[in-house]
Amino acid sequence: MNHKDLDVWKRAMDLVEQVYLLTSSFPSSEIYGLTAQLRRAAVSVPSNIAEGASRTGDKELLYFLNVATGSIAEIETQLLIGVRLKYVDQQNEIFDLITEVRKLLLGFRNYVKRKT
Repeated sequence: MNHKDLDVWKRAMDLVEQVYLLTSSFPSSEIYGLTAQLRRAAVSVPSNIAEGASRTGDKELLYFLNVATGSIAEIETQLLIGVRLKYVDQQNEIFDLITEVRKLLLGFRNYVKRKT
């Protein structure tokens, strides 16, 4: 399976882009803090989808999909910290994209589980 054909991977890549754009407006004092944390977590999502898709077994794929799902929770938590610190607007569209990617991940994970 080619990860670049997966809708979940494509939307996760969109999420990375949005996280980078959003964090570019964070204070410079956050460059090694929240900015770095958010960017690492965002990059982790499509990276884990790609790594899992490149493995030979569904058990391995499920492991990497679970890691990607954990990274989505990290991103959401870190952005909510950003809201509390007034770096992010609670109404930012990125929260909708996070929800979409989470749903796609869970749907893909459930599909792989049923298949095994």
